[in-house]
Amino acid sequence: MDEKVCNVEEKVIQSFKEANREEGIRVFVAGGSRSGNDKIYAQEAYHLGKKIVKMDFKLDFGLSNSGIMGAVAKGVLDGWNKRQCRLEGSPIQGITTKKYFELYPNDDELITKMDIVVAKTLEERKQKLLEADFVVFAPGGVGTLDELAYDCVAMQDGMLPMKPFIIYNINGYFHHLLEFLKFISLEGFANPVPFIVVDNNEELEIAFRLLKKRYIKCSDGQEAYANARQLVYELPYFIKQKLNFNLDVEDCLTHITQINSTGSYQERTVLRNEIETAYLEKEISRMYDRLAKTGRDTGNVSEKLAKLKKRRKELG
Repeated sequence: MDEKVCNVEEKVIQSFKEANREEGIRVFVAGGSRSGNDKIYAQEAYHLGKKIVKMDFKLDFGLSNSGIMGAVAKGVLDGWNKRQCRLEGSPIQGITTKKYFELYPNDDELITKMDIVVAKTLEERKQKLLEADFVVFAPGGVGTLDELAYDCVAMQDGMLPMKPFIIYNINGYFHHLLEFLKFISLEGFANPVPFIVVDNNEELEIAFRLLKKRYIKCSDGQEAYANARQLVYELPYFIKQKLNFNLDVEDCLTHITQINSTGSYQERTVLRNEIETAYLEKEISRMYDRLAKTGRDTGNVSEKLAKLKKRRKELG
């Protein structure tokens, strides 16, 4: 196995940062090594991979051939092959440690199609992954939660430049986590993080298109934070324009630029109101969804309480 690792290390000569500069936008996806109990998780993860290729992005991830992460990688490779890309190298960089890399067989079909970066420690692995341009969190287990918490702390403490974080809220998976993170902020234990929350692959593509058009690497944390908040605020407007009028992001951006530069005061006011309305409508829709989930949670708690009381009664 040592020879296998050495060959990979010799193959990856260029530094990770240099690769980033030369190859355009890279997306770090964090998600589970398991697929979950509902087929929709892996299906949407596969679509996430195909969206990455559609946007001409490349994937960085913690290396996996199974679960959510395996589905993302398969989506990237299928999209890449379908477009008959003739570029050198792979659209995927799997970043791992020697110990984890040795868990995979030499002839694993999926792994052999990736560029592998072997970090010396888990800490170095995390840092290399976070050199990507932005991050997508897909459903996963405690490893995904660890990654999200690590990234939030690193940004909060200034060890990581502020960058866009997308929560891919498949099937409402991150509902409880998002509520808890808001609660942490409201209680004064952390600064709010402007997560870009998308609920399906159509919204994901719109967010990707916005990032591709507007993403600017900022050395100043406050500027980056402001940019992320602005994107979170405006995203529902672009989603609404696509759903109601089949207008793509590029058309909407042209319209917004035209109104803001040459439009009348009344036209600018109408545009601001439309953006505000779309944002409020999306938040109201999410609140109704959260109320429904809260109702189900209450029902589950009541059922568990009844079972516990019954057991206690049986014990006399």
